[in-house]
Amino acid sequence: VQLQASGGGLVQAGGSLKLSCAVSGRSFMSYAMGWFRQAPGEERELIAAIRWSGEVTYYADTVQGRFTISGDNAKNTLYLQMNNLKPEDTAVYYCAERVRIGGPPITDRSEYEYWGQGTLVTVSS
Repeated sequence: VQLQASGGGLVQAGGSLKLSCAVSGRSFMSYAMGWFRQAPGEERELIAAIRWSGEVTYYADTVQGRFTISGDNAKNTLYLQMNNLKPEDTAVYYCAERVRIGGPPITDRSEYEYWGQGTLVTVSS
């Protein structure tokens, strides 16, 4: 299974970007997918996740109301619309996939089995 994240770049504060994640190499559908980010010197954090069944979503407090996760499990795609970007949003953004059904909540980072390579988002002030 391979995940390819794209769409990062340089944007001014207040601007918008849309990240995409394409999944290939699997014949099954995932249980949930998420977007993580890692700023320099910081730990990787989960900022948004979606459980396909019922389209249950999760957002970290830091992005709630500004970012929107969406996608199509059958089409193996995941998106992250990011609006009103702030300098503190600067990080490498990763998409990740969880295949195992049920069990711990989708906020459990350890449950994500497949990861993309990351795309850099830089927000200038």
